[in-house]
Amino acid sequence: MDLETPLRSLLASLGLELYDLELVKGTLNVVVNKPGGVDLDSLTRANRAVSEWLDLNDPIEGRFTLDVSSPGLERRLRTAEHFRSALGEVVTLRERREGQPTRRLEGPVVAVSDDSVTLEDASAGPVEVRIDSLERARTVFQWGAVAKPSPSRGTTSSTTSKKG
Repeated sequence: MDLETPLRSLLASLGLELYDLELVKGTLNVVVNKPGGVDLDSLTRANRAVSEWLDLNDPIEGRFTLDVSSPGLERRLRTAEHFRSALGEVVTLRERREGQPTRRLEGPVVAVSDDSVTLEDASAGPVEVRIDSLERARTVFQWGAVAKPSPSRGTTSSTTSKKG
């Protein structure tokens, strides 16, 4: 059964968007978002609504745990739509490459197609990666403002003191 369509509609009625949906190792992960971020009250309402819908429709065989959460500061990126929402943001990813070691890249997302993402990696420059070759990817939260370069950075300064 397609869970995405009915859950997307259910969450939209609560003013939320379905960011991600995944059933992994007996846990149904439902990640919701809304402009300005998700508060605890919104998560509570979403959890109740999704739980009631699942009880009523019973779309998943066997036992499972429901986990409703927000994407968080460093949100996971799995789909082209996720990467489109991160255009211009710094992301980190691990790319599986056949016959070669896993490659780690980090940089701002500069372009996204339906099947690939392009980053401006600090050491490798622009790199296009197929989304289906990603082992994992997430946005990178950067605390505070980035320090601006100053002429005195990187130079050694000395101080003198007077004894008096």
